[in-house]
Amino acid sequence: MRKIMTCAALAGAILLSACNTIEGVGKDVASAGDTVANTADDAK
Repeated sequence: MRKIMTCAALAGAILLSACNTIEGVGKDVASAGDTVANTADDAK
């Protein structure tokens, strides 16, 4: 039973850290997209 609880806790920690990483990548991509859009608007 202890092994199952340890594995579940470890899996939960990995999933939470992966969500934070994906969220950070999403913010970076959105920021890059906003920059490209603003540059295109300025070039008009």
